[in-house]
Amino acid sequence: MYKFLGRFLILSLLTGTFAASGQIDPEKRQLLQFGYNQPLVGRSPVSGYAFYFRNDPGFMRTNITLRLALAPVYLDTELGFKGAISPRTDLAIGLSGGGFADSYFEYRRGNWNKQESFTGHGGEVSASIYHLFNPTQRIPLSGIFRLAPHYSLYERDSDTAAGFVLPNDHSSMNLRTGLRLGGREPTIFPQLALELSAWYEGQYRLDDGHYGFAGDRKLEDFSHLIWGRALFIYTLPELKHNFGISFTTGTSIDADRFSAYRLGGSLPLASEFPLTLPGYYYQELSARNFQLLAGQYTLPLDPKQNWNLTFTAAQAHVSYLEGLQQPNKWHSGIGLGLGYRSKSGMFQFVGGYSYGFEAQRNGTRGGQSIGVLCQIDLEAHHRPAAVEPIDSPLKSRGLFKIFGE
Repeated sequence: MYKFLGRFLILSLLTGTFAASGQIDPEKRQLLQFGYNQPLVGRSPVSGYAFYFRNDPGFMRTNITLRLALAPVYLDTELGFKGAISPRTDLAIGLSGGGFADSYFEYRRGNWNKQESFTGHGGEVSASIYHLFNPTQRIPLSGIFRLAPHYSLYERDSDTAAGFVLPNDHSSMNLRTGLRLGGREPTIFPQLALELSAWYEGQYRLDDGHYGFAGDRKLEDFSHLIWGRALFIYTLPELKHNFGISFTTGTSIDADRFSAYRLGGSLPLASEFPLTLPGYYYQELSARNFQLLAGQYTLPLDPKQNWNLTFTAAQAHVSYLEGLQQPNKWHSGIGLGLGYRSKSGMFQFVGGYSYGFEAQRNGTRGGQSIGVLCQIDLEAHHRPAAVEPIDSPLKSRGLFKIFGE
């Protein structure tokens, strides 16, 4: 029972932390979010998230904004100080950490290798600078600079192989900088969003070295990631059909298993830059370089526009991390979901099925999964019908250990 409850409380995401927003969000928000993917073919760790998100402008003082993301075993919080450096330059100080934040799950050719997977815990502090270049324009252009010292420590799972040596517990210094035009809200299906962004992240580890079986894999001392995203989401005013398309591409230098791009799953709020592939396990593919094109179309089914049908599709080209190659570099998936949205927008729910065409499963191709997404917007009654597009936060590392073996 303890193991089941533990696995219910944990979520594992792309970076293991809630990343700071690309700018201080001026909108008051209180959101409860839940997402879960369950494969129908094959076995994987639990893929899901459950968290409470709060953004509180005017916290204590008019120029202070509190951003809080709280999951069962993880906390991420940031205080943003509007105009702290200049009238257009804000400063933010953050703190995040908790259990299972740096856990690692090994996949090779569609198989979850428990003997090479292990638990990791971590935490970090951060300092961020957000600069607004065009204060008179409707779509904001922001520059971001973030420095975050991080500490990771690891422990064996019950299934970790006896001869498998864990990575050293270590500190790292992570630097992220980028430019973002526009953004998106931290909701399941935003009504309107536009983003063009480019990013660099450097991860410098103070204790690198080899680990695994007889040192067959390496923890790099310095990894460099460069990526960009173009995103557009729109709702037709009369028909209320909602559609979106995004293109994300990234490359890396000296990436390792902890810093590589990881693609797969259908969890749109699992990270600030979700690399979703319907029908695949969450984070199933590890890439040095990738290109990902994804689209979604939602149409109402009833006159009151409470019920809707959503079609999703994605295709990716992947250059794999060494040791985690698959026969195909091209991957694609589709999904179909039935959703409900209350008239006020306070409650949203989507349940669906997805299929991954090139996913490796038991010696054949074809991954299948079902999933649910749920959102409760506690501020929906106080918000205008249309809001400015804002970027989304990352979530905690929480639910992977929770349901599972």
